[in-house]
Amino acid sequence: MLAVLSPAKNLDYESPVPAVQATQPRLLDDAQRLVTVCRELSPQQLGSLMKISDKLAGLNAARFAEWSLPFNETNSRPAMFAFNGDVYAGLDAGSLSAEQIESAQQQLRILSGLYGVLRPLDLMQPYRLEMGTKLKTAAADNLYQFWADKITDVLNGDLAQQGSDVLVNLASNEYFSAVDTAKLRAKVVTPVFKDEKNGQYKVISFYAKKARGLMARFIVNQNPGQVSELKEFDTAGYQFSPGESTDSQLVFLRAESARD
Repeated sequence: MLAVLSPAKNLDYESPVPAVQATQPRLLDDAQRLVTVCRELSPQQLGSLMKISDKLAGLNAARFAEWSLPFNETNSRPAMFAFNGDVYAGLDAGSLSAEQIESAQQQLRILSGLYGVLRPLDLMQPYRLEMGTKLKTAAADNLYQFWADKITDVLNGDLAQQGSDVLVNLASNEYFSAVDTAKLRAKVVTPVFKDEKNGQYKVISFYAKKARGLMARFIVNQNPGQVSELKEFDTAGYQFSPGESTDSQLVFLRAESARD
């Protein structure tokens, strides 16, 4: 099966990367079109558009200015090792074996406001462009319109290559909304992670993000072929809850006492 993740705002271009066979993003021409549009905006305009500080706006204006082709291992980094957020703490790509890295390349996809869809070993240059950004281009009024068909077509192609009809949604609503599920040739299954707090179970963002990464690692390790196998996920104290789950939403609960 194929699983999709969100990217992370924080990036790591400093820590060591294992020797891997890096690949090229498949939608680079589209990414270059977006970079061209962003280069026309001043740091102040970028800050207003992205709702970020002046410092971050200046940083990202510089990133767009420096963005260049071709991508290589000198100016770029494989996506799985570049993103540095809660999801990626759960995935812990740096500890994956060569066999696990190859499994991740086959089974995981990262949705991106700039690159559309990334495989874990696709090279990427640093950026910040969230999917919800209302960036206007000649082709679309926002990034959802710009990417919807392209992202969905790539995912359909990857699913067909796998011979799979299941897509595991480990992305946020912001990013998964870029997928046209009406055109997606797969059943979408969304794991939901709830933690106990004051006697009630609820989605707590920090824990839920890390759990999505843990589930991604579980998929890489176990290579499940059926949705039922996802229910066996019990990492970090989470347990599948049949009573709260449906065919399309798998709910996992963790008691407060089970948290580290």
